[in-house]
Amino acid sequence: MSSRLQELQSEFGLVERRLGDPEALADGREYGRLTRRHRELLPLVTLLRERDDLQVDLSGARELLSDSDMKEMAVGEVQTIQTRLAEIEAELEVLLLPTDPDDAKDVILELRAGAGGAEAGLFVTDLLRMYTRYAEGLNLKVNVMDANESDLGGASKVVAEVTGDSAFRAFKWERGVHRVQRVPATESAGRIHTSTVTVAVLPEVEQDEIHLDLSEVRIDVYRSQGAGGQGVNTTDSAVRAVYRAGTPDEIMVVCQDGRSQIKNREKALVVLASRLAERERAARDEVERSERASQVGSGDRSEKIRTYNYPQNRVTDHRLEGDDKNHPLDSVINGALVPVVAGLARAEKERQLLEMAGQDEGQSGQYGAA
Repeated sequence: MSSRLQELQSEFGLVERRLGDPEALADGREYGRLTRRHRELLPLVTLLRERDDLQVDLSGARELLSDSDMKEMAVGEVQTIQTRLAEIEAELEVLLLPTDPDDAKDVILELRAGAGGAEAGLFVTDLLRMYTRYAEGLNLKVNVMDANESDLGGASKVVAEVTGDSAFRAFKWERGVHRVQRVPATESAGRIHTSTVTVAVLPEVEQDEIHLDLSEVRIDVYRSQGAGGQGVNTTDSAVRAVYRAGTPDEIMVVCQDGRSQIKNREKALVVLASRLAERERAARDEVERSERASQVGSGDRSEKIRTYNYPQNRVTDHRLEGDDKNHPLDSVINGALVPVVAGLARAEKERQLLEMAGQDEGQSGQYGAA
């Protein structure tokens, strides 16, 4: 672990020097990458500096153990420092766990009504509102790019972009099937219905991160539909990008969130590139479920990551256990997702630590047998 820590500490120093470089300051993308990396490394470097200071203090406290007048105080100080050093080692171990390289990226969020008909469409809009409020609390911005709205106020599909600091890290736990149990407004007998919405969370990629042959992309422009003002509905600003139209590889993306055809075209190509990147990740590793297959599934009621039970005012995340599993629905549906996400992130760290411990045991057993 010590060699890895030294590497990261050296990288932190290099990043700090680069942040003062006029060339980096002039390159917005490079400067953004450097500031994100600085922010990622700062907690680790802060702990390392505290550890170094404590080790100096520990050496001084141990010297006082031989002084009869100071021994009692020195014993207590040694114990306090050793306890904190042990805590720091544990915290450093967690910080060294593998991180998701996509965490810092913006997000393409796709919500689709699954089982349940019109009620599922209504829950799409409920989830969109929940995610918008959650994002606002994290200083993230949600921008709806495309929506197929229904007459009842719901939507069969919504595609939105989430932008801001570490948007993917905040939303990646939401991918999967969300099940809702409640009495629909259209149910006269008061019976509880079960419906589902599938949520996909795609890390947004730049077009230069994946090869996108524009000769294989058909661009259609047409008049935007739905809300957005007179200008939106009277100009051919909406863009539909179709990749390999008419083939099994076809991917269709629609963007009609603004009046500018050029901006809508750029956004549509970004979403298309993100979907292609996801398809390539799935093809590279079929053992680990593909992003779309694992996060979306078929929309069947049994494929669920979370249940929103309105009669019992309870949200249950089925990936968690114990006290972390259940949360008050009235808080969560209004955007209070932070406790749920924190529980999922904590469980993932625990899983990684267990895997690391298992690998260490396997290696020690292997060495012992030799």
